[in-house]
Amino acid sequence: MNILQKELKLPSYKRGFHLITNLVLQSIPEINQIHTGMLQVFIKHTSASLTINENADTTVRDDFESHLNVMVPENAPYYKHTYEGSDDMPAHIKASLLGASVQIPITNGKLNLGIWQGIYLCEHRNNGGSRSVVITVFGN
Repeated sequence: MNILQKELKLPSYKRGFHLITNLVLQSIPEINQIHTGMLQVFIKHTSASLTINENADTTVRDDFESHLNVMVPENAPYYKHTYEGSDDMPAHIKASLLGASVQIPITNGKLNLGIWQGIYLCEHRNNGGSRSVVITVFGN
């Protein structure tokens, strides 16, 4: 079994949902040597998350942002963790709801995603800054 691991520093993104599939693939060209395996992407932050969803229509990403903002509003009167800004505690909740990692099968050297699927960086802070992800590939 082959195992490869790299850390990728992503550029800063504005608050919202951003496709990072191509950035991930560009950072691991060795994936083409894996016949059958798995890719795991893990984000090293508590106020941003990862998910897999629609990669074609940008309005899906806009709707994700709008809906999560309704589900997890800023300035809720019961928040106690408020000293890092009104977007911080909601960002932690959103990150926990969506998760810190995604796993994708690798088949014949390519990610075995559905035709309309892509990897999203979900930036939940207004000014989150650069984010780092750990990319692990394993397989034969």
